[in-house]
Amino acid sequence: MNVVRFAPSPTGFVHIGSLRTALYNYLFAKKTGGKYLLRVEDTDQSRLVEGALEGMLNAMAWAGIDHSEGVMIDENQNIYQSGENGPYIQSQRLEIYKTYMKQLIDSGHAYYCFCTKDRLDSLRESQKSEGNTAKYDGHCKSLTKEQVEENLKNNVPHVIRLKLPENYDITFNDIVRGQVTVNTNDIDDQVLMKTDGFPTYHMAVIVDDHLMGVTHVIRGEEWLPSTPKHVYLYQALGWEAPTFVHLPNILNNDRKKLSKRQGDVAVEDFKKKGYLKEALVNYVALLGWSPDDNQEIFTMQELEQAFNLEKVSKSGGVFDVAKLNWMNNQYIKAYDLDQLTELCIPFVVEAGLMAKEEADSKKDWLKLAVDTVRESMDYLMIFPEKIKLLLEDHVGEIEPDAMEFFKLDHMAQLSDALEAKISAADVITEDFVGVMFKEIQKENSIKGKDLFMGTRVLLTGQMHGPDIKKLLTLLGKERLLVRIKESRKNL
Repeated sequence: MNVVRFAPSPTGFVHIGSLRTALYNYLFAKKTGGKYLLRVEDTDQSRLVEGALEGMLNAMAWAGIDHSEGVMIDENQNIYQSGENGPYIQSQRLEIYKTYMKQLIDSGHAYYCFCTKDRLDSLRESQKSEGNTAKYDGHCKSLTKEQVEENLKNNVPHVIRLKLPENYDITFNDIVRGQVTVNTNDIDDQVLMKTDGFPTYHMAVIVDDHLMGVTHVIRGEEWLPSTPKHVYLYQALGWEAPTFVHLPNILNNDRKKLSKRQGDVAVEDFKKKGYLKEALVNYVALLGWSPDDNQEIFTMQELEQAFNLEKVSKSGGVFDVAKLNWMNNQYIKAYDLDQLTELCIPFVVEAGLMAKEEADSKKDWLKLAVDTVRESMDYLMIFPEKIKLLLEDHVGEIEPDAMEFFKLDHMAQLSDALEAKISAADVITEDFVGVMFKEIQKENSIKGKDLFMGTRVLLTGQMHGPDIKKLLTLLGKERLLVRIKESRKNL
């Protein structure tokens, strides 16, 4: 059975790139009938951010990328672990790593390094000034067993490094990159255990992936340079390496790696703006993967069926906000109206247009409002701005073209006709508006653009907008009459 994992570090918000990595792991597991687990890599204790783990787990749950094993969060925000291969939090696995670190030391595949930070800094600066690649020079590789034991006895601060052979080709196959070969002369003797007793990513990831039965490592291309060291570690420990899949970067429009400096990059950013999770997942799935046909809109179930690692591109996918907006709009237009209304209510409350209690009591009105403006919404945060006009008694600023329309001969007659019909109505409904327009056409001979655009101009001061029947229904009798009276000053 194929086993894959998403192994984030809880160091901040979930980046769109991390969402895609998790999604591709999830989709591969679903497509092949495999298992998808979530592990937390927290060995770099200095970078941990409080609340980041909860935020990451909630983001994955929100997106519908559900794992069956690993670190979980319940509805009360309690974190727990589920599965037979735990613990799934690396800081709880230190004794496990020490066992395999000793194995590497004993077999001669790793060594103690007692170099000070000052020496390493000086070495790095010297290499750079000479135009050479900065890498460890193997100074402690030649220490005798007695020297090592003496240093350990005296508690001299140290790390443990991987001991790479000289001039040795390390080769591995990557589903996206093909065959990759790197010579050890071009690689550093990687630190495997830090002075604080915590393993580095490079040691921990190998041990964890092996013990948790991971068959495919699907991760970002930033880890590609480290993979030869990982492959050698598998060899040194006598283990079979998994299949590697290095995903291309997600790029800005300038084709540089997606960065917060150029806009939103965190899942939380898009969630707060009111992007639908289905649309965001759909869009992210296509950033680096191409389906067999030109289909663009996918449900999660369709993605699970269609996804194929062999179709992942080597080149980075450009994160195009305009394309995301288009896709989100497609979902908004097709979304269940009741569900969409529920999703819009928090934005109405946050914008201060209504209190939560008022919004709940006016759900039918809001439902009609959502249905009226949904076609023009790229994301839900703009819903309050779209309906703000409908909650005000006054028309507000009038467009220049609308002001010209006010000067047409029929507008005064239309204003009187609308006032008379609306004053006589008990309640304004779409059916009433339809009948009213037919009567005005018959009784006043005002038709087409003169009638419909004229009514919109009188009531909103704008030439274009949402469906006129829905618009009048949403404004309601009292507000319509106030606006008609107010608009007469422009006639």
